[in-house]
Amino acid sequence: MAGQYSFFDAVCKSFDKAAKFTPFDQGLLEQIKQCNSVLRMNFPVKIGDRIEVIKAYRVQHSQHKLPCKGGIRFSDMVNLDEVMALAALMTYKCAIVNVPFGGAKGGIAINPRNYSAYDLERITRRYTTELVKKKFIGPGEDVPAPDYGTGEREMSWILDTYMAMNPGEVDAMACVTGKPITQGGVRGRKEATGLGVFYGVREVCSMADIMQRLGLPTGIAGKRVVVQGLGNVGYHSAKYFHEAGALIVGLAEYEGAISNPDGLDVEAVVAHRKATGSILNFPGATSIERSSDALELPCDILIPAALENVINGENAPRIQAKIIGEAANGPLTPEADEVFISKGTLVIPDMYLNAGGVTVSYFEWLKNLSHVRYGRLEKRFTESQNIGIVDQIEKLTGHRIEESARKKLVHGPDEVDLVYSGLEETMITATREIIECWKANPEIKDMRTASFVVAINKVGTIYGQLGIFP
Repeated sequence: MAGQYSFFDAVCKSFDKAAKFTPFDQGLLEQIKQCNSVLRMNFPVKIGDRIEVIKAYRVQHSQHKLPCKGGIRFSDMVNLDEVMALAALMTYKCAIVNVPFGGAKGGIAINPRNYSAYDLERITRRYTTELVKKKFIGPGEDVPAPDYGTGEREMSWILDTYMAMNPGEVDAMACVTGKPITQGGVRGRKEATGLGVFYGVREVCSMADIMQRLGLPTGIAGKRVVVQGLGNVGYHSAKYFHEAGALIVGLAEYEGAISNPDGLDVEAVVAHRKATGSILNFPGATSIERSSDALELPCDILIPAALENVINGENAPRIQAKIIGEAANGPLTPEADEVFISKGTLVIPDMYLNAGGVTVSYFEWLKNLSHVRYGRLEKRFTESQNIGIVDQIEKLTGHRIEESARKKLVHGPDEVDLVYSGLEETMITATREIIECWKANPEIKDMRTASFVVAINKVGTIYGQLGIFP
């Protein structure tokens, strides 16, 4: 319909804005921008005593690198435009953080709250069957993951269905990521996106010239943070900011929001919500009836970690944050971007900031292909070496190292240590690469455009090397 907001068009606008700063032919740019393969499904599932026709999608945006990678969301708001946009963002996201996947995304147009666990299992397994039949899933073809409305449980159903339809496939476990640890999942995956958001924002906040321009001191400690969304990503983002010394002055969920200029205890708020079913009326906090009003609270850092299109041309002028970290996919419209450029607000874009999930999914995929747990081969060897070094230091100095310090010094890396380390390195490297691109071209006005330039250059180089024909 005319005038209707299109998420995919918004992504394409950002792409076009950045494309003029790249050296590629217009035809090649058009190839990068468009979705390569789109699968639309309508399949029947028996729910109770009735048959319900379920609408679902899987989009592979780019096959310049295989497998394609992207989550599956369960939401009654799912539509083809949204899935195409999210698949495109996955392509650019993977390129920026140097994860060797093409972008993909999937969605089933249901509200999971309206279905029993048994019904959700039937729907998920039937969806997976359709993906297998159309070759839209496989360790070397397309690897789904959790997204909004899905988690480890749904991924385990997908894995089991795929393995049943592909008996004897030795790498079958790598057909999906975000699985339970017992089924080949990797430690650290659940908190990965929120932790990646923290690492990315922390790196930007460590850059003295950028903070000086915003009128803020360097570092995270003492900064006032508002987080919209207390799902997996929002909760872990708030948790890590809080642990780093930031003040969480506002939290928002769909039922409303709360604020306290002196800071909120994130764990206490989560416990309150579990007990009462709502974050409202949290002791010592001011309740805000409209959740969206929390976006306009006075703060230094705003973390929208819910759904897309929550900040637009209408409410952007009222946003007081100096830094906006897009933990969700597409929380800002292009109109909002223009407002923030004119205001001098720094927007750290979703297309790389929430890449923690796909980065750790990549680690899980590698683990499944190698059939060995991270740390299993080197943990004890490293500890033995470290113990020997510490013993020599104590012998040479004649002083006994405190037991707590000794444990840290001799500790060999567990799987989660290696995952966190790999994620931190990925986010720091990507942040610096984007900032360098931004600084190198004065005509680039915002960090989102710089991110797209970095992504287009990487994807375009590969397409250029592959040539037009396969």
